[in-house]
Formats: sequence, structure tokens, C-alpha cells
Amino acid sequence: MTQPNTEQYVDGNALAGPLAEVFAVDVTAAVGRCMGCGRTGPVATLRVYQHAPGLVARCPGCDGVVLRLVRGPGMAWLDLKGTMSLQIPLVDSG
Repeated sequence: MTQPNTEQYVDGNALAGPLAEVFAVDVTAAVGRCMGCGRTGPVATLRVYQHAPGLVARCPGCDGVVLRLVRGPGMAWLDLKGTMSLQIPLVDSG
């Protein structure tokens, strides 16, 4: 039997500030790692296909789907299932 986690936590609203900072930058400059082949490179080097209900970005190394972005009225869905990691450069505000 596992012990319950006794650490104190806050709800997901605590992520609002940090995520706003991350997504306020040009994500195409971020360096991603493909889940399929492990290739790393800027998001700007992905192969983006626009003839779908949204945008589909594929790895230039293995052609695996790395990212999907679908926009609707007042909403967007971002699927990064094929991305192992995303290193995003931030502007130092200090």
C-alpha cells in the first residue's frame, strides 16, 4: 500500500504566470527533441503541413509527427506528443 502524498500543493493556477512567460516568446526559436529518432533542432526546421484540419509538424529526420496545432473560434489545441523536450530561450528581465 502506498502512502498518501503529504506535501502541500497549490492548484494549476500557479502555472499561469510561468506558462504566460514561456508562450510569450517565439517558440520557433525553441530547440525540440523528436520522440521518434531523438533528433534535436529548432522548431523552425520542422516540416509543417497545412492541408489538414490544423497544422501538422513533422521531424525532418524521421518524418514522425512532432507537433499538431488546431485553432477554433477563441480556442487552440496544441499536441506535443511527438516532442520529447522543448528548450525555450527566455529573455532575461533582470
